[in-house]
Amino acid sequence: MGGKLHSLTDVLKKTLFFFEELSVAEMVPHVHRKMLRDYTQGQVEEKVLLCLRQNQCFNFDQKGWSLNLEGNRDNDHFYSILLKRQQPVSVREILKEGLNSRNKKKTKPLVSGEASLISDGRFIQLENGHWGLTEWEVEAEQYSLKELVIKVHKTHPGGLSVQQVFEIVNSWRATTIKAVEAMQKKFPFFEEIGDGIWVYNASIHLSYDQMMKKFLSAMNRQKDRWIKDRTRWKKKCEGMDRQLQEVSCTHREVAAALAAKIEETGQYDHLVTQMAEKDLLLSLRKKEIYRYREHLAKLESKANSILHQCRLWVKRAREYDDEREKLKEALNKNQASLEALFTKLQQYKEKDRENKGRMAEMKEISAVKTAELHSEIVELKQKLEKVIEIHGQEDKRYREEINILSNDLKEALESSEEAKRTMRFLQQELARTRSEFKKIEENIKSPLVKALIKVLSYFSGSGNRKVS
Repeated sequence: MGGKLHSLTDVLKKTLFFFEELSVAEMVPHVHRKMLRDYTQGQVEEKVLLCLRQNQCFNFDQKGWSLNLEGNRDNDHFYSILLKRQQPVSVREILKEGLNSRNKKKTKPLVSGEASLISDGRFIQLENGHWGLTEWEVEAEQYSLKELVIKVHKTHPGGLSVQQVFEIVNSWRATTIKAVEAMQKKFPFFEEIGDGIWVYNASIHLSYDQMMKKFLSAMNRQKDRWIKDRTRWKKKCEGMDRQLQEVSCTHREVAAALAAKIEETGQYDHLVTQMAEKDLLLSLRKKEIYRYREHLAKLESKANSILHQCRLWVKRAREYDDEREKLKEALNKNQASLEALFTKLQQYKEKDRENKGRMAEMKEISAVKTAELHSEIVELKQKLEKVIEIHGQEDKRYREEINILSNDLKEALESSEEAKRTMRFLQQELARTRSEFKKIEENIKSPLVKALIKVLSYFSGSGNRKVS
């Protein structure tokens, strides 16, 4: 049967068919060789365990996992077809054949479906989608010598000699008796019970696998630590190399700087000698310059004194000119002010003449008005005397009227007092009559008086009738 297997389920079916019973730890190395190479050992173990639990074709007991070869009865017809053809077949081809046969004659379908084939331990699927039988072409060469020896011992739990194990294993794959013997001596779960008879101990194998797993995990951790230390030391070495290169560069730079400094010192000495010569020349030149400066200073002092005198003369001349101009301006101002004062004086004289004429006119007018006022005052005095006389007469008349009215008021007050007295007397009489009336009413309310009144009223009524 050519072609690779389709899925992890098919790999597990093939492995369990060959070894009959295996634990998950025993299946993981083989699965890891076939597929899931990018996964770690723990991840592969999780995937294998999940696949075993999800598919019904795998059974679990105390010994380990095994493959259920009974299968689903609905797939027996497909199983017989594969046995007849002895080669992988596509489900679609079988379904087409089944449809054609059903058109001619009503029969059951040849295949129940791919899902039922996946859960059936008798069938495996290839990468091209074809289906085959698990029992076809068991490739024993793909398994390691250790796994084959374990299978031999599991099938013969009573024990076998090295020669017998070699013969069985050699029938599956080419090997040597020394390799088989070395394999059995290498692992502790192969025990020699005597006379060259070897047996397999599954519990020791399980504990050995656990110990190896722990040992490998510890070795991996140690390896990781070594790798980390190696990278750390490598980084340190690289850093030291960089520092060494920097130090060597600095040494070269320092040497170059020292050489340059030596050259500069030589140049400096040469320059110092040249500068000394130049300083000597400069000192001589300075002396000459100082002498010239002194001579120039003397000349400057003379020139400054002459210039100062000239400036004083110029200043005095300017002051005289300024004073003369100021006097001219003052004279012009005085002349202008005199002319203005003269014009004002003429104006004042004219105004004085006008005011005098007006004063004369005002005097005449005031004399006339005073005379008129005197006459008016006399008239007003006469009128005032008349008014005073009239008011005196009216005052007398008003006083007489007031006296008359006061007498009338007194009489009215006296009459009002008498009226009040009579009013009080009448009120007293009214109160007395009311009290008497109440007493009479009380007396009338008695039954005897009422009866007498009725009798009297009766008689008085009859007498009146007779008279009429």
